[in-house]
Order: sequence, then C-alpha cells, then structure tokens
Amino acid sequence: MDPITELESDWNRRRFLSRGVTGIGAIALASLLNPRFLRGAQPVEDSPRTFGFSHLAPRAKRVIYLCQSGAPSQLDLFDFKPNLAGRFGQDLPDSVRMGQRLTGMTAGQDRFPIAPSIFTFARHGASGAWVSELLPFTARITDDLCFVKSMRTEAINHDPAITFLQTGSQQAGRPSFGAWLSYGLGSENANLPAFVVMTSGDGGQPLYDRLWGSGFLPTKHQGVKLNRTGDPVLFLSNPPGVDAAMRRSMLDDLSELNQIRLAKKGDPEIANRIAQYELAFRMQSSVPELVDTSGEPQSVLDLYGPDATKPGTYAANCLLARRFAERGVRFIQLYHRGWDQHTNLPKDIANQCRATDQPSAALITDLKQRGMLEDTLVVWGGEFGRTVYCQGKLTGANYGRDHHPRCFTMWLAGGGIRPGITHGETDDHSYNITRDPVHVHDLNATILHCLGLRHTDLTFRFQSRDHRLTDVAGQLVPGILAG
Repeated sequence: MDPITELESDWNRRRFLSRGVTGIGAIALASLLNPRFLRGAQPVEDSPRTFGFSHLAPRAKRVIYLCQSGAPSQLDLFDFKPNLAGRFGQDLPDSVRMGQRLTGMTAGQDRFPIAPSIFTFARHGASGAWVSELLPFTARITDDLCFVKSMRTEAINHDPAITFLQTGSQQAGRPSFGAWLSYGLGSENANLPAFVVMTSGDGGQPLYDRLWGSGFLPTKHQGVKLNRTGDPVLFLSNPPGVDAAMRRSMLDDLSELNQIRLAKKGDPEIANRIAQYELAFRMQSSVPELVDTSGEPQSVLDLYGPDATKPGTYAANCLLARRFAERGVRFIQLYHRGWDQHTNLPKDIANQCRATDQPSAALITDLKQRGMLEDTLVVWGGEFGRTVYCQGKLTGANYGRDHHPRCFTMWLAGGGIRPGITHGETDDHSYNITRDPVHVHDLNATILHCLGLRHTDLTFRFQSRDHRLTDVAGQLVPGILAG
C-alpha cells in the first residue's frame, strides 16, 4: 500500500472509531476515561484480580518506605554491643568472621581491628529498646516501632544490594516494590499516581530511575518521581501560550490518534500511554495543591523540624509523604542519600541523623495523631549493614566501617505490624545472626501480607515464567505481625 492510500485508510478508520458508538476504539477510550473503570473502583485488564487473584484481610492500605541509601551503621544506631568497649583495636576473631566474603575495599587490609561505637546508648519506652544518642527523636517513639535486628541480604555492594532490596533481584530490570503494589492493588485516587518517589541528600551512592521502574510490568505502574526544584513533576505546567482548554483539546486529538494506532497494532503499551496522558492532565490540578504546604499549621511544621519548609529536604519529603498518604497514594518512596561512611563515620553519621531523625519520628507521630498509622505501614532502613571492624585508620575518636550484608537493622511501624518489640539478635560483634533471621524476601513477603496480598500469588508472566517480588523464596515473619 502506498503512503497516500495508507493515510486515507487510517483516516477512514479514524472517522469510524470516533463516530461508531460500538467501535472498539470507543469502548477502549471509555474504559480509560470513565471513572467507573479507573483503578481503585473496578479492576482493569492487567490486574491480577481479573484472574481470580485472592486477597487476605488487609491491615494496611498504603506504604511509606523511608530508604536510607548507603546503609546506616546498625552498630552506631540500634545494635548496642557494650562488650566491644574492652576489645578496642583487637583483631576480629576468625571464629566470628568464619571466612565470610569481604569487599575489595578491605580485603587487602593486614588487620581487621574492632571499632566499638563511640556513641552512648540507652533504653527507651516501655519496650526498653536500645537507641543511640544520635537519634533522640526516634528514641521517643520506640513503643510505636518494631525493630528487626536480624535482617540479612545477599549482595555486598551498593547497587546490587539496593536493587535487591527494592526489586527482589540483584539484576536490574525487575519491577520495583511500588510497581508490584500498583499492579496488585491499583490507586485509591484517580487524580494521582499509585506510586510516587522523592529523593533527598547529596553525594553518596547514585539513585537510578530503575529503582522505581516497572520492569516488565505495564509502564503505568512505574513510580512518578518528584523534582526537588521547579515543577514538582516534569511538564506539569503548561508552556507559555497554552491554556488548560488548549491542552485538553491537544490531548483529545492525541488520544484519538493513539486509539487509531491501538486498533491497528493492538499494543497494550499504547493504551498505557493514553491512560498516563490523562493522569498527567488530572495531576495538573491535583499536584500543585498537594505540594503546597503553606496551609499546614505551624505546630505541624515545627514537628517535622526546621527543614520542613525547604523543598527537596528529607523533612519536607516526609511531610509530603503524609499528604500523599492522606490522598490515597498507595506507595510513597523516600530515598535519602549519604549513609555510606567508609571513613570519618562519627562526624558523617551525626550529620545524617540530624537531617533524618526528627522528620522520621515526626511522620510516625503525625500519622498516629491523625488516626492513619493503623492503616499506613512505614518502613525505615538501608540496603545492608556495616562491619564491626574498622576500614582504614582506627583512632579513639574516628573510624570507618565497610559493607556488611550478614546482619543489619530496620524498623517498621503501623498497619499490621506489632509495635514496641525488637525481633532477632546478633552476636557480640554484630557480625552474625544468632536468633530469628529475616531475609529481604521474608520482609517483603510480610509487608505484602499486611497489605492483604499473598506474595506467592502476586505474579506476572514474562518470557514464559511467572515472576514475583520474592522470586522463589520468602517466608512470613509472624513474630512481627500484630495480633
């Protein structure tokens, strides 16, 4: 067919689809634009619910994931080891290390001298949880938290470890946690995405967009990243000379053309693109109001700390996380960079805690005061832990710590999680787990359980295999679930 004939053919199909009330194009467009068909009201074609997906009784409706990129030192924040004080500078015993893998940054060291934390610890709350002096605000809310001190992972370097934490695989290209949740549960708000991402902190490990990508899931499930400056979302504002009516008209014409292409090619990604254009149009009204915190009471701003009104800071992002949660966003992901402290740890970790401690605690307090903590699950943690031995030069006031995947600490709070407990233990060197190990797959399975999803059922067939967030592993951790 020559180009002119093909163009005429496309034009005739366009007229048919736009005028035929029973045409497939009209049906598809109605399903995308009619709120009755939007996620959260009725399941759509790619939802696992359409295929008999079974749900548990959910305790949580949404997740706020506070990802501390770079891996905080459990030894200096939560995992108190008082006996190490008398072992300063001694070599880590071979019976503790047991020939476990080292990174290339310390494998060549002649010695592995023990570096006790220089920070003081105390018990807090009725739970008696140990918390470092670096986290005075977190110390006040320990009875709302569940500390998991026996986390373990598989990767020893940052990129595969954070990829594993967020996608269940060390290899790039798998769907992120938020994308899985968007796919499984959809959104509660037709005017906002199901999955949003915010970043803060400078330096440290890079954060790649694939960490909140959709992988092989339909692209509409990928996270929408907010910018630190300017428009909170790219191209949210209309360009000069274009008003809302003109933008609406342009989208209508574009949608009509895309419907023609969809009818011709049958590519579901075209339908996803149409849906995303429509969501972007609705976000032009919903997002500016959401990110404008000027109407928040001063008491709330004071709760989150002096950075709460500074866009792009961790404090501002924590406040926005609560506002997104209020409006039904399903998965809110915060990434804060700068926790990778191989040297000068005492100074650098103190700076990190000053930036994050008060806002993290404020988020829990704020959610609790609003009655939202009971159905909002908050997760705090990094991709692995840090070594008890020093990387580089050890002095009485300064030290560094290398990567340590064998044990680390995370905390959870809210929807479906048992508050005021500490789960799991490590040995006297915080090097090996001695009780109740929790693998990353186990944690993810348990989070999904709190949301009413069986991790073994939430699957997607890709390249002739059923994939899931927990791969072929994952066990529930009943000890951290509320009764």
